[in-house]
Amino acid sequence: MQMNNAFMQYNKNKVMTASPAELTLMLYEGAIKFCNIAILGIEKRDIEKAHNNLMKAQHIIEEFQSTLNHDYPVAEDFDRIYSYMLRRLHEANVKKDKEIVEEVLVHLRSMRDTWKEVMKKNIPQS
Repeated sequence: MQMNNAFMQYNKNKVMTASPAELTLMLYEGAIKFCNIAILGIEKRDIEKAHNNLMKAQHIIEEFQSTLNHDYPVAEDFDRIYSYMLRRLHEANVKKDKEIVEEVLVHLRSMRDTWKEVMKKNIPQS
C-alpha cells in the first residue's frame, strides 16, 4: 500500500512540475494508453473496460480540441483531425470495434512522435 502511495505522489509531482510541452506529451501518452487498454477490453469482451477507456481517450482529445488557439491557421487542421478521431472513437465504442481504435492509435502515435520532435528541436543546446 505504501509503495502505491509513493507512486501516486511521484506521478502527482511529475504533473505539477511539468512544462506545458511535457503535459501535452503526457496527454498523448495517456490517450494512447487508454486506447490500448480499450482494445484489450474489446478482445476480452469486457464491455465496461472498453467503454471506460475509450471515454478517457475521448476526453483527452476533447481537451486538446478545446485548447486550440484559433489565432493560428494550423488550428483548423488540428480541429478537423481531433473531430475525426472523436467520431471514430465514438463509432468504435458503439460497435466495440478494435480495428477502428487501432486506426485512431496510428494517428495518435504519429501526433505524439511529431510532438516529441518539436520538443527536441526547442530544447536549448548546451
